[in-house]
Amino acid sequence: MMAKIGRVKRRSRAARPRAEAALATSSSTVHAAVLEEVRRAGLLGGGKTAHVSFRAPPALVEAAKRETGVNSPTDLGILALAVLAQPDPVAEFMRRTRGRLGADHRLDY
Repeated sequence: MMAKIGRVKRRSRAARPRAEAALATSSSTVHAAVLEEVRRAGLLGGGKTAHVSFRAPPALVEAAKRETGVNSPTDLGILALAVLAQPDPVAEFMRRTRGRLGADHRLDY
């Protein structure tokens, strides 16, 4: 367990880099594509911000940071929310094509 060490000096809002700009530098093209989709959907814009705060297991946070290449907890949270906010294209395809197989399709058991 980590102990709190002194007081944290906070930067002004103007000094903080915009989360979307910081996330855009992620090395993963998949993550960049996710962020681009939510940007196009208008989900990253707006003048107001919502505060989200929660506790998570340190191993989960570290694994997510390693997988994404994102080090900032704020950027990691934005990326996670962006992934959840996007529709799953595979699920959409399965809903759209449910019960339909090609005319010459055979099921072999």
